[in-house]
Amino acid sequence: MSNIHNFCTPNTDWLTDGLIGQFAEIYFQYLEERKYAANTIRKYLSCIAHFSQWATSKHLQLHQVNESLVAEFLDNHLPHCCCSKPVNRKYGDLRAALGHLLIVLRSHGFIEPPAVSNQPVDIELRCYDEHMRDVQGLATGSRKTMLHIVGRLLRSHFYDGEIDLAEITVEHVRQFYAQQSKLHSKPANAAGCIIPSLRSYFRYRTYLGDRVQELASSLSYPTNWQLSSLPKALSNEEVDQLISTLGKSGHAMRRSDAILRCALDLGLRSGEIASLSLDDINWHNGTIILRHTKGQREDVMPLTVSTGEAIAAYLQHERPITTSRAVFMRLIAPRDKPVGPHGVRKIIRQAYVRAGLPYTQTHLLRHTMASRLLASGSSIKEVADVLRHQSLNTTLIYAKLDSRKLIKVALPWPGSKS
Repeated sequence: MSNIHNFCTPNTDWLTDGLIGQFAEIYFQYLEERKYAANTIRKYLSCIAHFSQWATSKHLQLHQVNESLVAEFLDNHLPHCCCSKPVNRKYGDLRAALGHLLIVLRSHGFIEPPAVSNQPVDIELRCYDEHMRDVQGLATGSRKTMLHIVGRLLRSHFYDGEIDLAEITVEHVRQFYAQQSKLHSKPANAAGCIIPSLRSYFRYRTYLGDRVQELASSLSYPTNWQLSSLPKALSNEEVDQLISTLGKSGHAMRRSDAILRCALDLGLRSGEIASLSLDDINWHNGTIILRHTKGQREDVMPLTVSTGEAIAAYLQHERPITTSRAVFMRLIAPRDKPVGPHGVRKIIRQAYVRAGLPYTQTHLLRHTMASRLLASGSSIKEVADVLRHQSLNTTLIYAKLDSRKLIKVALPWPGSKS
């Protein structure tokens, strides 16, 4: 293990003599264990040195270090910082470094866990979150989005006061929807997340006995003809182009190959790929268990030979040594964390670029897998089972891609002989 003194910066005295000084070595070891680059470690040490000097100058005690104090440092001190140079004043670096500092101090019991807010809105959101998790079975990502939108509605009307939905009118709800729509990069698509979030919350309050049916019915979905378009899918030539990029040498290429195979051969969603665990793969039976699906069910999928070989090659030759059981790990610090859904999507988009394909949508590979199944003779029901759709209606859109059966039902062109 390296020595912390090899990473110290010109403002080392701020680090060793300040409020955080006695914990600098622990913080340094935390970063090293997670394989952070030397430059990043040096940068983060200079950041906590800056924070330590500021906290010491204000005669603060260690037990006062928390999110609120970090926010005060970043939002109030940093814009007017006149600390002697050299000093790191980059907001992003400081926020990241101090976030790690809070983790280190809490993991060793030096400071208290984050305080739980007892504001009425926060209490309401926690209760609603429990309902969505325990009663509706919604995934974490869905709950987070809905809580964000509902929280905005409640805070915009009640601030820190008690919640009384009788004070909210239909006009209030419509004005809120109009304001929130403007915040979206594509306002026309805002209805897809705002309306379901608000209607779900009003149904929850109806379940509790509130008379808010009028509020829920005031939000109507815009017309959306789900079966009006063709699902986009790669052509056979484009699939060949994509597959031709597999097996190449280079940084993180084995991980890229395995992720691409999971999406193309199994039709897995990016979140399902990111949440795969080593315990989910049964090499003996050639199956893979999906525990974190969109429908909150456990599904068992066959592990194809090509996908299994790609995953095995990644595990044997490229996956970093870590205590995590996740299959796909980050190759840059922190290496003890798995690749997230956003990372999976980024890896697939990079594969498109290598193949010379002009696409960015990662769900395209799921559509491609479905269209290839139909072309090989599978029925709509079989495709629905492989895609794990709860409703067969969701899969019916792929019937438009089944040219083999469409020919049988096509009527002759008016005036033609056949």
